[in-house]
This record gives sequence, structure tokens and C-alpha cells, in this order.
Amino acid sequence: MALPPPLPLLVLLPLALGTPSVAQPPARERQERQVVVPNSPEEPVPEVRVAANVATYLRFDAPIDRASVEVEGRATRFRVVDSGERTLTLEPTMEPGPGEKLGVRMRYRDGSSPAVVSFALVSHPSLVDKEVEVVRRPRTVEALEAALAQKEAELAALRGASGPAGFFFSGRLNLDGVLARRIEASTSARDGLKVADGEGYRAGPWALVVVHVRNLPGQKPWEPGEARLTRADGTPVKVRSVDMNKAQLAPGEEGFVAVETEAPFWKAGEVLRLELLDRGGSRRMSILNVVL
Repeated sequence: MALPPPLPLLVLLPLALGTPSVAQPPARERQERQVVVPNSPEEPVPEVRVAANVATYLRFDAPIDRASVEVEGRATRFRVVDSGERTLTLEPTMEPGPGEKLGVRMRYRDGSSPAVVSFALVSHPSLVDKEVEVVRRPRTVEALEAALAQKEAELAALRGASGPAGFFFSGRLNLDGVLARRIEASTSARDGLKVADGEGYRAGPWALVVVHVRNLPGQKPWEPGEARLTRADGTPVKVRSVDMNKAQLAPGEEGFVAVETEAPFWKAGEVLRLELLDRGGSRRMSILNVVL
């Protein structure tokens, strides 16, 4: 009786453990710029560069009709679409693809021409618009020269007085005084950063958050790149500046980060949330109990 042919041998190839790493896109440079609203439909629609999970703030030189704001893909592609009297905040979860444009349209309330403003939201491989100033008419040379002369006069006045006197002459100190509050220390750390404690200051024309930050041992050097301050209902607060008393924090080093805001429009004692990001946007930390 003939034997059946031998079964073919199965060759087992070892499988590599883990999954292939996905290259992260490079950090995009965040810019502030001005766009001019076209005076006629024949002119090109201004483009605003957005990126996923990055908030873009549009600031208008006249009040807009909040009920007229239309954003293409608003329900499915945006985490934040928030309009104020003169502002529009956009934070997409999914940015436009190559060559894709998402339309944004709204009306002004003052009745001046042009009454309607439209934008095209686009993506750029290396740039994103952090803040866009929207104007209907470019400023004339005469207006720019007058503004420059005024700024030069203000600078000369500030050079003539320092300390509290210069603070008053600059208009940053008034009868409202300054209210100071302590920010409670954080017991948790994120991305190798920890907040030891802090203070909040509030005056009529400005508010200031100062936090004591520690870059934990074994981490890369850290320096602040951007600060986001929001109210409990998600309303953003404009940040004027972010400064630190050191160029950067080495591993295990501590420093003070100061975040200045616009004139407070929220109630005194209201709790806000502060988020600090490094220059590359990869390391961040949140302070949830900021009171100004």
C-alpha cells in the first residue's frame, strides 16, 4: 500500500512586535496678520490659514451680526465656532485638505459698505494664522503717520518716567487699583512640568497671571511659546504677552511665567483656565483654578 505524500512544511516567519511609528507633521509657525475686506465681488476672497486643534482669532474693526455667521462644515469639522461683537474664534478638528477651501460669511451691523465679509479657510504646510485683524479699508499714509507720531510721543513720555509714575502715565493704572489673588499650587504634573504656585492681578485696563513653573528632572529644556486663557463657558480671553524671567528652564530648574491679558470683561473672582504651550506646541500644562 502506497503511503500518502508528506504534508508541506509550514514556515513561520517571526512577526515584528509593535506598530510602525507615524511621522508627526512639523510644528507650524503661528502668525499675526491683517486682511482687507474686498470692496466688490470681483476681488479675490481673503484666505485664512487654519490648522487642526489650533484656535484662530479674527478681530474686526466694526461690530458684526453674530446671527449671520455662516461656517462651512461647522457641525462636523469644528470644535469651536464662537462669535462676539467684534471677534470670531475658529478651532477646527479637521483642517481643509490640499486645495480645499471652507467658506465663512457674515454681515456687519453698522450698514457701511461692504456690508458682507467672506473668507476662505485653507491649510498651509508650515504656517497657521493665530490672529487676523480684519479691516474694510486699508489705512492711509496720513493716518499711519499720525499713529506713528502718537506712539513716538507716548514712548518719549514713558522714557521720562519709570516705576509707578510711568505705569500711571501709560494709562495702565487708574482708580480701579489692583486686586491680587493667590493661585493654589498644583499637585499633579503633565509633560514633565509642574506648577508650584502663582498669583493673579487684576486692574481696570489689564490682568496678569504669574505662575511658578518647574521643569522636572530628566526633561528637555522648556520655554513658553503660547498661552490660552478661557472662561468656564469656553469664551477666550485675549492674551497680550507671555514672558518668563529666564530664557528657558533647564531640567530641574524653576522660573516665573507671566501672562498679560486684555482689559477684564469677566466678573472679579471668576475662575478661568490657563493653558501654557512650549515653542513647539508639544509640551503643555493646564492650570484650572486661575482667579482674576
